[in-house]
Parts: sequence; structure tokens; C-alpha cells
Amino acid sequence: MVLAYWILAVLLAVFYLYAGGRKVVQSQERLRPMMGWVDQIPMPLVRVIGVLEVLGAAGLILPPLTGTAEWLAVAAATGLVLIQVGGIVVHLSRHEARLIGLNIALLVAAAVTAWLATGR
Repeated sequence: MVLAYWILAVLLAVFYLYAGGRKVVQSQERLRPMMGWVDQIPMPLVRVIGVLEVLGAAGLILPPLTGTAEWLAVAAATGLVLIQVGGIVVHLSRHEARLIGLNIALLVAAAVTAWLATGR
């Protein structure tokens, strides 16, 4: 189970460092081609989502790696689940049901990671 946790945690961390980092530093115009929803969400909220994604990535890796406050890994994975719930809601509100596949996959991966982190 430890190996499964690390595989999922690293994959999620890489994804969220990239996606969250883009939301934090790139302009609305640069984000729009990949994330059309940025036109409907105020940019300060897009930035907050990006910061939360980066913090979630760090929370998946750093606490278990250092052996301190390992409960933060569960909290980080749970937070990433909630971010994906929000993403699904946004896509459905925009009538983009065809685009929620990635959100569902990330939600499931984060939920499994949270469960695996409880058994560490």
C-alpha cells in the first residue's frame, strides 16, 4: 500500500504542480485555450484555485516524506477531491459534460490517495 500511495501521490503532485502553477502565473488569455472556464470565474479565484492545487501537491509529498504531520497528506488529498467536485460543477454548469472525464479520474485518484494515506 505504501508503494501504491507514492505512485498516485507523485502522479497527482506532478499534475497539480503543473496545472496549479499555470493558474497562479499565467494570464487569463494564456489560460483560455486549455481552460475556457476562466472567462466565467474571476481571475483572483482562479489564482486561489491554483495556489490550493500547488499546496495540495506539496501536502501529498512533503509530510509523508519528512515523517511530520502525515495527516496533512490525507487533508491535501481530500482538498484535491473537493477541487475536482468544483471542477465538475463548473463544467456541468457550462453544459460541458463531455469534459468531466479528467475531473472524475483525478477525483478518484485523489480519493484513493486519501484512503491510502490513512493506512500509512
